Amino acid sequence: MPDSIITDTATKIFQDLCEPDVVNKAEKGEWPTALWDALEESGLPLTWVSDEYGGAGAELADGFAVLRVAGRFAAPVPLAETLLAGWLLEQAKIGSLKGPMTIAPVHEDGNITVSADGKLSGRARHVPFARDAHHIAVLATRGGAPVVAVVDAKAVTISPGVGLSGEPRDTVAFDGASALAVAPAPGLDAAKLTLIAAAARAQQMAGALERILDQSVTYAMDRVQFGRPIAKFQAVQQNLAALAGEVAAASAAADGAAEALAAHGIASDITAAEVAIAKLRVGDAAGTGAAIAHQVHGAMGFTYEHTLHHSTRRLWGWREEFGNETLWAERLGRMVAAAGADELWPFVTRGS
Repeated sequence: MPDSIITDTATKIFQDLCEPDVVNKAEKGEWPTALWDALEESGLPLTWVSDEYGGAGAELADGFAVLRVAGRFAAPVPLAETLLAGWLLEQAKIGSLKGPMTIAPVHEDGNITVSADGKLSGRARHVPFARDAHHIAVLATRGGAPVVAVVDAKAVTISPGVGLSGEPRDTVAFDGASALAVAPAPGLDAAKLTLIAAAARAQQMAGALERILDQSVTYAMDRVQFGRPIAKFQAVQQNLAALAGEVAAASAAADGAAEALAAHGIASDITAAEVAIAKLRVGDAAGTGAAIAHQVHGAMGFTYEHTLHHSTRRLWGWREEFGNETLWAERLGRMVAAAGADELWPFVTRGS
């Protein structure tokens, strides 16, 4: 179970410093200094890093719980990315650095190499918050073996891009950049990095879904049509019930992935299956849930002034990151096929 003190701290910071105007300004390129400084002072960005390597030394469950809160507030900072970068660096026994970080590659087709003298080459696309990061934690190869490197973001070439979420999704060229540190990472590969990153995104999406449910219920109670709140109309009640069901299912799936990582580790087939299920179920809920939320709100929810779009755009953007639904469906299908027909029912029911 996550530490309630940690989640309470995160909630208080976001309540105080992540107002809608902060999100809007961040999407226009203004870095939310006060928000990030408060998060860093609390130690939350390095929740997954042990004391030995400069972090907070908390549990995986604590970091995932913080990401749920961050998703609820559409936090426009690389909190998930810094958590993941710290985790990745520790896998190679490299200490974390201060400031916002991100990771590369994001896609499993990334091919970044490190030469014997510590020079990197290769390119990574759709890297979250690369332009805002102080350092980039990179999973690469050296002589065909996996290594982790940390690079000063000023040493690489960044081509800015923006995702559907409104957040930076940049292309990073590493050619000629010198690593600040490089260390072997035996047993680690892009698929495993994608696994924990997908679980992190699932938590953020679950938080965003919780937010749009709250907004939709509140709006339906406040919006009066034909002399009574629209929440009194059966069709609206049915939509809200369907949205609540999607949110509950997504939350359970995201938590299942987080619990599997904490209990079985990154290399377990159980973890791989739970993360695949989470990414699929949360992604499905994102599509259905966003549609219902906007239907309840009507035209109001599509305006830039209304905050609903902060969550729904992120839901649609995040569902494509760290493997889209097609990739995870194919991966899950291969797991089931490899287990054989006799193992289908035990596979389906093992988490119940």
